[in-house]
Amino acid sequence: QVQLVESGGGLVQAGGSLKLSCVASGRTFSNYAMGWFRQRPGKEREFAAAISSRGSSTDYAEAVKGRFTISRDSAKNTVYLQMNSLKPEETAVYYCAMRLSPFGPYRDYAGYNYWGQGTQVTVSS
Repeated sequence: QVQLVESGGGLVQAGGSLKLSCVASGRTFSNYAMGWFRQRPGKEREFAAAISSRGSSTDYAEAVKGRFTISRDSAKNTVYLQMNSLKPEETAVYYCAMRLSPFGPYRDYAGYNYWGQGTQVTVSS
């Protein structure tokens, strides 16, 4: 059974930084692409970033490009999301997800098979 456990959320001032972590278990981590999504209050879940199984390619939503960095450490079965220059409107629950299929757009949340419980990020103005 796959488990994804996020951590690293919290309260930060606008312009600040946070680094989220997601530890995976139950599957061979290095075989699967991983993604980070977020859900703001009253909004649908939206794509933030994704990384291929070996970490050779990444994809970012336009809104976070240049400020967020996704990375992975297969030795630790962990995917990270470094978030810099955070904005109040980025207050959301952030979720990591694992997709079993290498095909299809990484930005499509329907293509992900497993999800973590989420970690709250609050950016104060």
